[in-house]
Amino acid sequence: MVNVLITGCSGKMGASLLNVAKSRDDCKIIAGVDIAEPQSKDFEYARSFSELKTEADVIVDFSNPAVLSSMLEYAQEKKLPVVICTTGFNEQQIVEINEASKNIPVFRSGNMSLGINLIIELAKKASAVLVDGFDIEIIEQHHNLKLDAPSGTALMIADAVSEVKTDAEYVYDRHAYRKKRDRKEIGIHSVRGGNIVGEHEIIFAGQDEILKISHSARSKAVFAVGALNAAVFLKDKEPGMYDMSDLLAQK
Repeated sequence: MVNVLITGCSGKMGASLLNVAKSRDDCKIIAGVDIAEPQSKDFEYARSFSELKTEADVIVDFSNPAVLSSMLEYAQEKKLPVVICTTGFNEQQIVEINEASKNIPVFRSGNMSLGINLIIELAKKASAVLVDGFDIEIIEQHHNLKLDAPSGTALMIADAVSEVKTDAEYVYDRHAYRKKRDRKEIGIHSVRGGNIVGEHEIIFAGQDEILKISHSARSKAVFAVGALNAAVFLKDKEPGMYDMSDLLAQK
């Protein structure tokens, strides 16, 4: 049994993690940290890491980039593995995460869905086959409360494609200039509205044919399942950086 501490326990993903964990026998939510008090009373709640009394096995982070430093400090002090699901980090915070991985196991993914990570692999394979003569565009759609754009998942897809399309240039906005599309471009577009959970589409547009790879998340449960799978996977691992490819390799 893996005892899990949630950061961001009062948010929608915190609630989803709680619901999913109740149906599993390999992990349990025993504590949570958030500035807002959660509705659930099934675990120890604290407003800060210094207030925590319960000892967990793994931290699962669905919070805010502002929480990163205090979370990593606590994790390294307690020698706890961390599953980082939050997105929108700046370059300095990425460095901070990488430095922490020298001392503790860190699992980081811009999207915890198994399906999303499979389409990323498919997009990489398609790029290798269609590298010549096909323009690549990525469209992501999320709810109107999402703070960062483009999504971490859209950037994961673009980064995977650029492993093959090595001269790729990311283009986020075309209205500011008038010129034809450069073959090096990967267009990345964001839509925000309503309660869209998460939609991602990769378009390979060639001459006389178009290939599309897409994924639609219908509930936040898919991300909770992936995060808890990662928590179970990460327990007892050596310090280092891990991601969904490591988890998929075990399947």
